[in-house]
Amino acid sequence: MRNALQLSNGFIVTTDNSGAIGQKKLDVVHVPDDVTSYFSARVTLLEQWVEGAVPEAIILHNFSDEDAWNRYITGISRLFREIGIGLPRITGSTESNMETLQSGIAITMIGESVKDIPPVQCLKWFTYGKPLVGDKLVAEPEKIADMKCIYKAIQQDIIGRIWPVGSKGISKEVHNLFGEVSFECAWDIHESAGPSTVVLVGIYEEKIQQAQQLLGELLQPIVVHA
Repeated sequence: MRNALQLSNGFIVTTDNSGAIGQKKLDVVHVPDDVTSYFSARVTLLEQWVEGAVPEAIILHNFSDEDAWNRYITGISRLFREIGIGLPRITGSTESNMETLQSGIAITMIGESVKDIPPVQCLKWFTYGKPLVGDKLVAEPEKIADMKCIYKAIQQDIIGRIWPVGSKGISKEVHNLFGEVSFECAWDIHESAGPSTVVLVGIYEEKIQQAQQLLGELLQPIVVHA
């Protein structure tokens, strides 16, 4: 089930949230606030790309404190700068009446669909990235699916569709795509991919070699059994 809402006027709304991840003493995972917002924005943007959409506005909900706002903006800005696309307009609000004991944010993007999405069966499917979550994610950043490469492959019409993997693992998302099929891939199919460190990518068959050159060794085939 995707975190996307299609509106009647062609706009796409996607969202993601993070709780107890940040700089507060009682957070479960301790990372800088800009890292939290970077990965939350990453998931939200991937969900836009699932729908063939380009984000036009971002709404940031900050439940941490007023000081965290600018750090969260820094993380969101870094994501778009790394990809090489303009930062959408950002608005939002901060919980300033009550002091919270743990960090919390939500990021919502509003975008417009600009690309037709081909059927699942017209593409060859691969995993891109390694399942990682929490401290494992911090330890192996080079194993995370690269957003700039994904965007470039979409722009060059190498990738026809994407499908992010989250906390329920590769198995859940493959079954969402194909139904209850038997399949194999390079990773533990039940392991959490956290903030979509793995993305399922559907590639046009005649462009698989180009995809391999662009995405590298983290691109691994999904073998679906009939």
